[in-house]
Amino acid sequence: MPWVKWLVLIIFFAIVLSLASAMLHLVHDYRGESKRMVRALTWRIGLSITLFIVLWATWKLGWIEPRGMKS
Repeated sequence: MPWVKWLVLIIFFAIVLSLASAMLHLVHDYRGESKRMVRALTWRIGLSITLFIVLWATWKLGWIEPRGMKS
């Protein structure tokens, strides 16, 4: 299932973008009145939970398999 890898990468990239957006809003909000940083961090939490659910569901369906670490 190559599309699962792309889906995971897209969600992970969205998580990183959301985190960068929150950092940008933190730096540029001098008075602390804006809720944009909180909104960006809320999106990051939602995307992280979504990524976990996608990985768990694809593992349970047998679309992906865990690989052991090779030493």
